[in-house]
Formats: sequence, structure tokens, C-alpha cells
Amino acid sequence: MAKCDICDKGALFGRQISITRSQVSGRANRMWKSNVKSVHVKVNGVPKKMHVCTACLRAGLVERA
Repeated sequence: MAKCDICDKGALFGRQISITRSQVSGRANRMWKSNVKSVHVKVNGVPKKMHVCTACLRAGLVERA
């Protein structure tokens, strides 16, 4: 799974609990994936391909090439 090169946001792992939250229904392992895109950005004036999350793209932390 890709990780953001700007903020290091990646996948989160945990347990999914059912709506009833009873012990009988059990818990399932779950992975929440972050919204990471592969984009061309300018680094020191040179175009480079990086993995960037959409939060960093919207915040303007990178300049697209």
C-alpha cells in the first residue's frame, strides 16, 4: 500500500465492530486505506513522480508539474 511522501499518511489497521457490539457477533480485522494518488510534482524545479494524499493536494503543499 502506498504512503504519502509529504505527510507519511498510510493504511490504518484495526478491528471492525458490528452495529450491535455484542460479543456474539464477533469482530473482524479491517484495513482502512488512505486516498493516495501517484502524481507528477515539481521538486526544486524538476518534475518528479510522487505518492501524495488528496489532503496534501487540496492544501496546496505540492506544486503539480
